[in-house]
Amino acid sequence: MENLALIDSFSEFKDDKQIDRVTLMAILEDVFRNALKKKYGSDDNFDIIVNPDKGDLEIWRNRIVVADGEVEDPNEEISLTEAQKIEPDFEIGEDVSEEVKLIDLGRRSILALRQNLISKIHEHDNTIIYKQFKDLEGEIYTAEVHHIRHRAVILLDDEGNEIILPKEKQIPSDFFRKGDNVRGIIESVDLKGNKPTIIMSRANPIFLEKLFEQEIPEVFDGLITVKKVVRIPGEKAKVAVDSYDDRIDPVGACVGMKGSRIHGIVRELGNENIDVINYTTNLNLYITRALSPAKVTSIKIDEVKKRAEVILRPEEVSKAIGRGGHNIRLAGQLTGYEIDVLREGAEEDVELSEFSDEIEGWVIQEFHKIGLDTAKSVLEHDINDLVKRTDLEEETILDVINILKEEFEE
Repeated sequence: MENLALIDSFSEFKDDKQIDRVTLMAILEDVFRNALKKKYGSDDNFDIIVNPDKGDLEIWRNRIVVADGEVEDPNEEISLTEAQKIEPDFEIGEDVSEEVKLIDLGRRSILALRQNLISKIHEHDNTIIYKQFKDLEGEIYTAEVHHIRHRAVILLDDEGNEIILPKEKQIPSDFFRKGDNVRGIIESVDLKGNKPTIIMSRANPIFLEKLFEQEIPEVFDGLITVKKVVRIPGEKAKVAVDSYDDRIDPVGACVGMKGSRIHGIVRELGNENIDVINYTTNLNLYITRALSPAKVTSIKIDEVKKRAEVILRPEEVSKAIGRGGHNIRLAGQLTGYEIDVLREGAEEDVELSEFSDEIEGWVIQEFHKIGLDTAKSVLEHDINDLVKRTDLEEETILDVINILKEEFEE
């Protein structure tokens, strides 16, 4: 019969897409039912018998025998004369089962059926890929650079699945060539149309957390817990770690002798500066540790407003703020508190912003960049030092100092 071994003609899908035979047969039946609906208006009175072992399929149409000339629905009824051509002893009122040959559907229907089958198999394959990668969200994955676009790198894994690494999900120093192996986390998986869109990220804080799990055995084994990770990708990160075993030093275990354990992670992240700190429920101590390498003199905490006023010696202020303000920003993200930095003796000090009517905003901003945001913090520094550390002319700095001195002389 024409239907015999039909599935074998689609064996390339089974081999290429790893689709099991039973699923393929179910898809085949579904496609045939759609073809029957189009040709006959309904598939309710059709039996489709699928045989996965033999790899064939039979279609039978069931109709009721009616008297000649009384056929109202040719799909569900058959005249006595036509029925007796199939079997001479059929009588009115009996059920007739007649096999439908593949050729009976017509050439155009067969072509459409094949196209529909291909589409259904691809749809099934995409659903499997979607589910597979949906389960991998938040996990580290490795794939190879296939080609590089302006706003994204397109990767392929060993199965040929396409993974997108957008520019904004990369570390700023990342540079890839075709054929490079790239590690990142599967950040999101979505079905757009029927095609899964898989997004990888190397900038997500979870990537750093998962690298700790991969590279540090105590984290992998659960002896050390990563409580929180905050990052400015490629620049700086802070990782709070804890251990329920007092015999384990979580920071020491993560960093290793002379940084040996964390070195591989730092290299993977484009030499990102990683501060590992001991987590604690003591908020004062936690904020103090978060501001390292700066040494804090004292802290005042407003738990309602989630603000912390931190007092430091003048020479510690720039350390607390960090290059580009990275250190204080990450400390705030790590602790969940907005941190205000004050110098010792600043109770009688005046914020530089208070002089905005006399000193231009861009000049005040230059002092802010080097951690000087009050009048006394500027006056404590030597003029030559200020010239070296800012982009300001000596004359401009002298004018600022004179304005500030007048404030305190009054």
